[in-house]
Amino acid sequence: MANDTTRKTLAAIPHLEKRGKATQLIVNDQPFLVLAGELHNSSSSSTAYMNPLWNRLSLIGLNTVLAVVSWELTEPAEGRFDFSLVDSLIHDARKNNMRLSLLWFGSWKNGLSHYAPVWVKKDYKRFPRMRIKGNFPVEALTPLSEETMKADAKAFAALMKYVKQVDEVHQTVIMIQVQNEVGLLGGSRDYSETANKIYHQPVPKELVSHLQKNKATLLPEFRQLWAARGFKTTGSWTEIFGDTTAAEEAFMAWHYARFINRVTEAGKAHYPLPMFVNAWIVQPEDRGPGDYPSGGPQAHVLDIWRAGAPSIDLLAPDIYLPNFDDITALYTRAGNVLFVPESRGDAMGAANAFYAIAQHSAIGYSPFGIENRVEDPQNGPLPKAYAVLAQLAPEILAAQSKGAIAGIWLNPKKKSQKIELGGYTLDVQLRYNMRRPEAALPEVGYGLVIAIAPDEFIIAGKDILVNFFTGSAGPSYVGFASIDEGVYKNGKWIPGRRLNGDDIMFNYNIAEEAAVKKNGSVVRLNANGPGILRVKLYRFE
Repeated sequence: MANDTTRKTLAAIPHLEKRGKATQLIVNDQPFLVLAGELHNSSSSSTAYMNPLWNRLSLIGLNTVLAVVSWELTEPAEGRFDFSLVDSLIHDARKNNMRLSLLWFGSWKNGLSHYAPVWVKKDYKRFPRMRIKGNFPVEALTPLSEETMKADAKAFAALMKYVKQVDEVHQTVIMIQVQNEVGLLGGSRDYSETANKIYHQPVPKELVSHLQKNKATLLPEFRQLWAARGFKTTGSWTEIFGDTTAAEEAFMAWHYARFINRVTEAGKAHYPLPMFVNAWIVQPEDRGPGDYPSGGPQAHVLDIWRAGAPSIDLLAPDIYLPNFDDITALYTRAGNVLFVPESRGDAMGAANAFYAIAQHSAIGYSPFGIENRVEDPQNGPLPKAYAVLAQLAPEILAAQSKGAIAGIWLNPKKKSQKIELGGYTLDVQLRYNMRRPEAALPEVGYGLVIAIAPDEFIIAGKDILVNFFTGSAGPSYVGFASIDEGVYKNGKWIPGRRLNGDDIMFNYNIAEEAAVKKNGSVVRLNANGPGILRVKLYRFE
C-alpha cells in the first residue's frame, strides 16, 4: 500500500476530474484551460532549431505547446535510450512559462511507420508490416504483432518513467498523445496471412460482452452495423458484422485500440498523466475506409475504441474541415471529453477555439504548425482570441462546471443561433451593416456567453449581434440596465466604457418573434475584436 506522501503526489499530478457538469484538466490542483499550438512534426527533433521559436510561441499567447517525441530518436538502438531532446523541451518550456503535451510518434504517424527506429524498420520479419489486397506490403507496422507491441510499450514506458523522474514536481508535461492518426491507408484491413486467419476467428469475447452490456447506449452508426446481422453475439467478424468494409474497419479498430491500450498501460504504470489518441477524420471525398485511415478512432467506431482502449482518456479529432460544429458534436457523445489537438490557426481557428471551449466544455484547442501558420504572432486572429480566452479562463472554467456557458459559431451559411441560458432566450446573428444589409458578411462570427448572476452575463467575441428575450415567467420585455466594455486582469474585472445610445440602438427585426417585432437595443461585438462585455438586464411590461 502506498504511503500518505505517495498518495498526495499522485493526486497532485495532472489529471482529468469531473467537476460539476464538466470534466476538466486539473494542473497543480486547479482547473487548467489548454490554449495550445502544435509544432510541425520535425521541429522538436532539434534543440537548435527550436531555440529561436520559443519567443514567437510566447508572443502568440500559448500556455501549452504540443511537441513530438519520436521512438526513433528516443531509442536509436534497441535498449539504449536517449532523452536529451525531452530534457531540452521541458527546460525551454519552463523557461518560457509554458506547459507541454508530448506526442509519442511510436509505431504509427498518419497511418504509416516513419517514426519507428531503423532497427525496427529493417527487421520486418520480427516486426511485420501490413498488407493490402493483392498481397502488397505497406510501410506500416501491423497492430496484430505482439512483438511490435512489446517493443513500442517498452520504449513508451521508459519515456514516462523519465518524465516522472524529471518533471513530476514541476508539472511542465500535462498530457500525452499516444501514436498519431493511426489506421491503415490503401485498404480497409490488413490482408496478411496472420490477419486473414484472425479475421475469420470468433470476435473477441471482450468486445461482444461490451456491446451486450452497452447495447442501449451504443452510438447509432455502430449499433446499425451490429443490428444488420441481428445483434449476433457469436461468430467471426463477417458473421457478426457482415461481409463489408465496415466489418473490416471494425476489425482494424479493435486491434489498433488493443495495441495502443497496452502501450498506454505500460506508460501509465510509471506516470499516469492524461493520455489521448487523435483521429484523422473522414474527409468529404473519401469513399470508404482506406481512403481515410481504417481503424482509427473515427466517430462511427468510437464504441469499439471505448471497449478496446479503456486506458485512453480522450478520443480527439483533428479538424480542418469547415463544419467544425458538426464534428465536435460527434466527438462529445457518450461522455467523450473534447480536446482538439490539430486545427486551424486563422480567423476560423479563433472561432473554433471559442466554440469548442464554450459550447462543449473542451479542455482546450490547438492549431497545427503553430510556429509559422500564425502570420502575425501578436495581432493575428488567433493571438487576439487566445488573449481574451486567457483573461476569461477562471470565469470559463467555473461556468463549465455549472453548465452556465454557451458557444457561438456563425458564418454566411449559418447566420443565426438560438441559445437558452440564465432564464433567457438569446437570438444571436452574424453581424451585418444595418444601413447596407446587402453588404458582404464577415467570414466568421464567434463568441461565448456566460451567465454569471441573475440577469447578468459576460459576452465575448467578434462580429456578432445578441438580443435577449424572456425565457421564463415574469415581465415580457427585456431592457439593458447596463452594458460595459472591459478587460480582466489577474481575474478581476476592470470596466471601461459604459455603452449606450448609438452604440446599442439597432433596427433589429426578427420575423418569428411576432410579439417583439422591433426591440431597439442589441449587444454588438464588432470587427475590431474579440472584445468582452458585461451585460445587466431588467424586465418590464
